[in-house]
Amino acid sequence: MDLQSLTLLVEILDAGNLSEAARRLKMSRANVSYHLNQLERSVGAQLVRRTTRRAEATEIGQRLYQHGLAIQNELQAARESATALGEGLVGRVRLSVPSGYGQLVMSDWLIDFKRLYPGIVLDVLFENRIEDLLRDEVDIAIRVIPEPPQNLVARALGPVRYVACASRAYAQEHGLPTQLDQLSGAPVVTAAVIGKQLRISAYQGEERREVVLEPTLISENFLFLRQAVLAGLGIGLVPDYVVQEDVRRGEVLTTLDDWRLSIFGTQMFMLYMPNRQHTRATRTFIEFILERARAGSTGGPGAVQTPAAARSLPS
Repeated sequence: MDLQSLTLLVEILDAGNLSEAARRLKMSRANVSYHLNQLERSVGAQLVRRTTRRAEATEIGQRLYQHGLAIQNELQAARESATALGEGLVGRVRLSVPSGYGQLVMSDWLIDFKRLYPGIVLDVLFENRIEDLLRDEVDIAIRVIPEPPQNLVARALGPVRYVACASRAYAQEHGLPTQLDQLSGAPVVTAAVIGKQLRISAYQGEERREVVLEPTLISENFLFLRQAVLAGLGIGLVPDYVVQEDVRRGEVLTTLDDWRLSIFGTQMFMLYMPNRQHTRATRTFIEFILERARAGSTGGPGAVQTPAAARSLPS
């Protein structure tokens, strides 16, 4: 058994199937399969269970995977140490962030990080999917979820608060809902999970209620949802950071402010693999983002401090 064989095993299991591993390694699938077979023969045991779509580690395969991953990380750390002698911090961080939070809150953080560490390459994906984060060659993912997956390390970045809101023009013409139940019959502008009935959870002290919604406009792109709210298309149910500047300017009014609203979850998490020894670049990035999140934690990520004047229409 050699380092190349262990590297092959790590790539196959990280990729999830032989075809994807072949693409990442720039090899043919047949070649990947051949080398895997040779490794299994040398070990004398099956290391990977293959189906047409998936490649999963056996118990022995998982143990070898952990050793291979540790060796890879140590080699990467050694390369970084050698490269960093007399130079600034270098490396690469591949990051997945939600479209709205990433653009409206984290963009300034990422730009500041690049200014501090110009030698680190940031590869940023703006997406909202939760499934198969580890298969996308992502080092770190930022997500709003009710509970983080047990197989990942989750670092809390702060609470996420949804607001019910509308443009001032819409509120003047149609009024704003003052009771939770009124949301079920309102033209709602929000995000949703495809194929699932959309419900909003509302909390007030010890009380918890749910309201079934029938949105008039649905999108995963929160910048588009913000435009729709400003255009007066309905009642927006969006995270507070999406409309915080519009609320401060008085262009958007909020309602039902006594309720804490949630659709996808109430916490923002940073997620990453528990068994991966991160490079110096990745560790530096994690600490930088956690520090930025803590600095703004008084109201949560991008929280809206809604002025009283913005919550009600002029008489």
